[in-house]
Amino acid sequence: MAGLINNLLILLLVFQNSCLGFKNPLSVFKRYKDTTRSLSSECLGNNRPVISLGLTDFALDIRMPGVTPKQSDTYLCMSLRLPVDEEAYVVDFRPQASMDTVHHMLLFGCNVPSSTENYWDCDEGICTDKSNILYAWARNAPPTRLPKGVGFKVGGQTGSKYFVLQVHYGDVSAFRDKHKDCSGVTLHLTHQRQPLIAGMYLMMSVNTVIPPGEKVVDADIACHYQKYPMHLFAYRVHTHRLGKVVSGYRVRNGQWTLIGRQSPQLPQAFYPVEHPVDISFGDTLAARCVFTGEGRTTETHIGGTASDEMCNFYIMYYMEAKHAVSYMTCTQNINPDMFRNIPQEANIPIPVKSDMIMMTHGHHHEETKKTDDSSSLTQPKREEEEVLDQGDFYSLISKLLGEREDVVHVHKYNPTEKAESDLVAEIANVVQKKDLGWFDAREVTNHDERANTSLARNRIHKFHRLESTLRPPENRHFSLQHGEGTWEKEHTGDFHIEEAVDWPGVNLKLGQVSGLALDPKNNLVIFHRGDHVWDRNSFDSSFVYQQRGLGPIEQNTILVIDPSNAEVLDSTGKNLFYLPHGLSIDKDGNYWVTDVALHQVFKLGVHDKEPLLILGRSLQPGSDKNHFCQPTDVAVDPVTGNIYVSDGYCNSRIVVFSPNGMFIMQWGEETSVGKAKPGQFRIPHSLTLVPEFGQLCVADRENGRIQCFRSETGEFTREIKHKLFGRELFAVSYIPGGLLFAVNGMPYPGDIEPVQGFMMNFSTGEIMDTFIPVRKSFEMPHDVVASEDKTVYIGDAHAKTVWKFTSTEKMEHRSVKKAGIEVQEIKEAETVIEAKLKNKPVSTASPKKWEKHHMVEQASPGISFVLITTLLIIPIVVLLAIAIFIRWRKTRVYGGNHE
Repeated sequence: MAGLINNLLILLLVFQNSCLGFKNPLSVFKRYKDTTRSLSSECLGNNRPVISLGLTDFALDIRMPGVTPKQSDTYLCMSLRLPVDEEAYVVDFRPQASMDTVHHMLLFGCNVPSSTENYWDCDEGICTDKSNILYAWARNAPPTRLPKGVGFKVGGQTGSKYFVLQVHYGDVSAFRDKHKDCSGVTLHLTHQRQPLIAGMYLMMSVNTVIPPGEKVVDADIACHYQKYPMHLFAYRVHTHRLGKVVSGYRVRNGQWTLIGRQSPQLPQAFYPVEHPVDISFGDTLAARCVFTGEGRTTETHIGGTASDEMCNFYIMYYMEAKHAVSYMTCTQNINPDMFRNIPQEANIPIPVKSDMIMMTHGHHHEETKKTDDSSSLTQPKREEEEVLDQGDFYSLISKLLGEREDVVHVHKYNPTEKAESDLVAEIANVVQKKDLGWFDAREVTNHDERANTSLARNRIHKFHRLESTLRPPENRHFSLQHGEGTWEKEHTGDFHIEEAVDWPGVNLKLGQVSGLALDPKNNLVIFHRGDHVWDRNSFDSSFVYQQRGLGPIEQNTILVIDPSNAEVLDSTGKNLFYLPHGLSIDKDGNYWVTDVALHQVFKLGVHDKEPLLILGRSLQPGSDKNHFCQPTDVAVDPVTGNIYVSDGYCNSRIVVFSPNGMFIMQWGEETSVGKAKPGQFRIPHSLTLVPEFGQLCVADRENGRIQCFRSETGEFTREIKHKLFGRELFAVSYIPGGLLFAVNGMPYPGDIEPVQGFMMNFSTGEIMDTFIPVRKSFEMPHDVVASEDKTVYIGDAHAKTVWKFTSTEKMEHRSVKKAGIEVQEIKEAETVIEAKLKNKPVSTASPKKWEKHHMVEQASPGISFVLITTLLIIPIVVLLAIAIFIRWRKTRVYGGNHE
């Protein structure tokens, strides 16, 4: 009995030690409770630096211990040790500060702070060892959340053991009442290993001299990259008053790829890298700052005061955890001659309004900056002071990257992650997939504190698309079911969509492809932007187009393409549009298009020079019956002639008009916090009519789903949503017979769903096939259209390409004319024969199915059915005879029992 008790006690101790392996933050809190510093009573909540958020997560409250700065431009620092020795990952930042008292805050990670005091003057230094920048805040920035799967690594053998908070008190007039300040930041940490590690790459000029009165002075920076691949997702530029434009590039094999370009006189935010940019071993990172010395009477040098200058280009990146480096710098120019080939855009200043300049420099107090103070600062200190000093958009961009709902046009802030249950198919038109939310400790943050979403909306509308920089491996999925409704054909694994690799249309010279449609003759019609592009400078915060000076697109924006050989049959749309977007064609062959810059919808005859109908007011965004705000697509009912407009990027509605353009009704609203409800949109991006069911289906882009409504009433009927869609669904197209085609967007960091095309059974909503191109790759597939023979076209805005996909079930043949005789080389015949020659199992039904299909689809009657059948049967009979003969010989030689 005693031995049994001893064994139980041992097991209990082992279990207790095992539980400690979970690193429960509650025990961490108890461990540090007694060592908490004595703080001011005004710093409420600051005496509990560690807060448990569950078994693996905890919060760390880093606050100034009740300080009262005595003079303006005071930099104060404090440190807090990471309360665990093991690895942890910072996945969320929540600022606890106000711009009324704090100009900006910086959070560093290091192992040896410069002081052990409760707080100290940062002139004494930040850390005595190498420090990494983890976070920055300014101007009442919203909470920061890193992308899913991305975190800053701390603790363990290689991560930082201490956090050092630096607070810059710009104007101390707010402290006339002698109150104590407790500003800081709350971190959300987890012990769960993150697959991707965030970091920052700083490119900085250290020896630039700007002569007085010099009109243009270039500061160039370039370094070889000699580490594991990193993936760039945001950038920030920084100079003082003399900077005009800062640009950063990747140079690979002599090709310059833009990372980002911005005026440093605009709010110095982190902006998204618009196109995927990865940096590999052997690449060169290059940056240029363009300055002017006009207005100065003395030389201007690089320095930390407002009268000095700086040339900084910051890059936020992530790397695979096993190769991650958290902070890198480049301060030299390894090849000055290479800048002879820098793109001309890097030399062109970006115009900035005077009121924006004042806002940008609003906290630089030259009159209070003492030269003797600045001279005492070491160069590293100047770097640290200037890094992200206007970092409100650090939080914004992190939220933008981490919450797909907030990308491009932010309406609400929704941090909740979703998991999907299985699709429960019941009756056509009432099928709806339910999302079940799982517990995420990150949700402990208070929703009431998520402010400034209007700021996000005003800024982020400038970014047309933020793409990820990873292309996950292909994830092919089949969900083949016997269809319901009008789709009665039984589908098998042989039914597959794949690229028509011999179609030359992929090589067409196009601008950004925004819309596709098929005319009554089944010709492909392409709507593209010519030499115009949609970028962050296209619109202001009120969605008013800012590049009218470029004039309308001078090229023909509408091209009619032969679907077989990709020859251009016709073209129109010259000098009409600024930023084309959606395209559809009615039963009479009229073109219906949208222009997001003009905020209008147009009806064009095939050969008419002027529009037949215009909806909306030119260049006037709005949300009433007579205005649109960046309308995305249009569809015309073939029976009633009613016009359906998806409106759009800055509205969240579907608007219906009569055939002559009279307003009928509208429906839809912005997506609220939490799960998107029926009838709520976050960029209704694409429309398709389903006449057989009397429905209109909408690609609800940022909600990653398809919503369908009764076209007559706007009544919600169903939602189609799959995990494979990822966070975005760009476009949708329906063909008679019950097939729905769609295309999603690029995955975000940490997501695994690849960008691909989808074929679905409309009645059940199930995915029947997915497909990707062989030539080139999807970058930003923007629209999809399909014909009744299941030929699918996808247009890509970034790749400036159109792909053609066909069904392998459909009979395809090549015509070869030789000596006046047309010979049909039947691909399916080749496939069956090849299978027989390789002894692959072929069902007995296959030849019969192939023969029946061939009789229906054969394009030319010149080849006799009997001849084709004979060509198939002869090799089969020969192979069977050979097999029987070999079997007979083995039986004779080895006996009947040998296998």
